[in-house]
Amino acid sequence: MTGSRWLRGLRLSLARLPFGGPASEGPVHAFRDPWKGDPDQGARLIGGHFRFDRQDYPLPNGNWERGPWPEPVREWLHGFSWLRDLRTLGSDRARLTARGLVSDWLAHPPTDPLVRDACVTGSRLASWLSNHEFCLASADPRLQQRLMERMLVEGRTIAALLPLPPQGARGLMAFRGLLAAAMAMPEQTGFMSRFLRYLPGELERLVLADGTVVERSPEAQFLVARELAEMSVMFRTAHASVPPFIDRALDKVCPVLRAMRHGDGGLAVFNGANERHSAAVEDVLAQGSRQKLIAPAMPQGKFTRLALGKSLLLVDSGPPAPAGFDSMAHAGTLSFEFSHQRHRLFVNCGSAVVGAWRDAMRCSAAHTVLVADGLSSADFGPDGGMTRRPVTVSCDHQTDGSAHWLDLSHDGYHAPLGAKWTRHLYFGSDGEDLRGQEIIDGERNIDFAIRFHIHPDVKVTQDDEDIILQVGGTIWRFRQRDGAVRLENDVYLGRGKREVCQQIIITPRPLPDVPPPEGEAAPADEKTDAEKAVKRTHQSVTWLLERIPE
Repeated sequence: MTGSRWLRGLRLSLARLPFGGPASEGPVHAFRDPWKGDPDQGARLIGGHFRFDRQDYPLPNGNWERGPWPEPVREWLHGFSWLRDLRTLGSDRARLTARGLVSDWLAHPPTDPLVRDACVTGSRLASWLSNHEFCLASADPRLQQRLMERMLVEGRTIAALLPLPPQGARGLMAFRGLLAAAMAMPEQTGFMSRFLRYLPGELERLVLADGTVVERSPEAQFLVARELAEMSVMFRTAHASVPPFIDRALDKVCPVLRAMRHGDGGLAVFNGANERHSAAVEDVLAQGSRQKLIAPAMPQGKFTRLALGKSLLLVDSGPPAPAGFDSMAHAGTLSFEFSHQRHRLFVNCGSAVVGAWRDAMRCSAAHTVLVADGLSSADFGPDGGMTRRPVTVSCDHQTDGSAHWLDLSHDGYHAPLGAKWTRHLYFGSDGEDLRGQEIIDGERNIDFAIRFHIHPDVKVTQDDEDIILQVGGTIWRFRQRDGAVRLENDVYLGRGKREVCQQIIITPRPLPDVPPPEGEAAPADEKTDAEKAVKRTHQSVTWLLERIPE
C-alpha cells in the first residue's frame, strides 16, 4: 500500500469511529430539492418496487446489502435520489413511504465496499437534506437523532476520501454531499474547508477550457451543470455567497449544454446520453445560467455543431474521452445526428446502463457511422474503459457562410484491418441539403456497412432505391451511389424505453471475380518484389439527403 492510500485508509477508519457528545437535533440549514421527480416512479416505490433502465426490481426490506440489483442499480438505490419521486407524488402515503425507507436504511446500513464510494454517499446525504422538510422534519425525535448521527459519519467519510480518483461527472455528487453535511452541521467546520479546498481542482480536471466536460458526453454535460446548479442553490438557501469558482464553471458548462440540444430541447445522443425531457434540461439551465448563450465552438471538446436555416447537424468529430473518463464512451467516433425544426431524422441509438443492451449500444453499429467488417472502431475492457480506440482523429471545417464542408477521418480500423475511414460531409441549401462521401482505404477490399439510424418519430418508405422520410409535415429523400441500399428494423433506446424503428444501410456492391487469363499467371516464386507488395484499395460510396419541396 502506498503512503497516500495508507493515509486515506487511516482517515476513513477514524471517520467511522463513534464520536463523543450528542449529535444535533436536526439540520441547521436544509434546502428544497430544486428538481422535479417522476410521479410514476413514486407510485412504484409505494407499491414496493422500482424501475431502473427499463427493468423492475423489488425494494429492500431490512436487507440493503444484498439483493437482485446490478452495481449501477445498487448505487442508485443507496443514493436516495428517488426521494424526489415520492415528493413529487406528494401524498401522505408517499411521505410515510419515504420516511419508512430512510428509517429502514438507518437501521440496516450496508457494510460492504459501497460505503467507501464517496459519490453514492454524497448523493445520499444531499437527498436526505433536500427532502428533509418533506419526509423527515416531522419524524420521531429518535429517528431525527439517528439521522444526524449518520450524517456526521457520512460527512466525515467523504472528507476522508478526498481527493477523489477520476470519477467524471459523478464525482461532483461527493462534493454536493459534503456541502450538505456542512449546511446541516456548520459547527463541523472541516466539511466546508475540505469542500473549498478540493472542488476547484476537481472542476479543473473535469471541465475543459471551452466548457466541454472531459467525458465528451451530453449526459455528463447535463450532470455537471445540474450538480453545480444545485450547489449554487444550496449556498443561496443558507444566505451565503456562492464561491466564484462555481459561478465560473457554470458560465462555461451551460453554453456547451445548450449547444448539445436539438430543436426539441432534448440532448443529442452521443457517448452514453439519452434525450432526456426538454423541461428537465431547461430547469437545469434556468438554475445554473444567467445568460442564454450557446457555445459557438467546442475546440477542446471536439464536437462540431452546424446550424443552417431550421436544420441542425451535430458531429462527434474528436477522439474518445481519455482513460479514466471513458466509462461512458461509445465507439461512435465521427457519428452525426441531424434534425430539422423540432424533429430528429438521423440519430444514434441511445444508451443503457446495465446488461447486454449497454454493450450493444456502445458498439459502432448503434451509431450513424461506417462499420468495417462488422467490427467496432473501439473495444472495451471488463471495467468499462477502452482497450482499443482511434488514435488519430481529424476534422477540417470550411464554410463560406451559406454552406459547410467537413473533412473527417479516423484510424480506429487500422489495428484490426489496416484501414482508414474518411467521411466528407456537405451541409447547405439553407439546411435542406446534406451530402456525404464515405471512403475506406485499406490493404484489401473490406466489407462495410454505412448505417443511418432513423428516429422513431419518422415515417419511412422505400421507392425503388430512394428512401422517403416524412416527419413534422416535411418530406425528405435519401439516395446513394456506388453501393446497395436497404431498410432494416432497428431499436432506439434514446427516450428511456425500447422503441422499434428503422435504419438505412448502404453496403458495397459485390466485386466481380475475374480470373487472370489462362497461362498468364506467374508462379509465386517468379513474382517481382513490386508484385509481392501489398496493394492499397480505395472503396467509396456517396449519399444525399434532401428536402422535397412542398
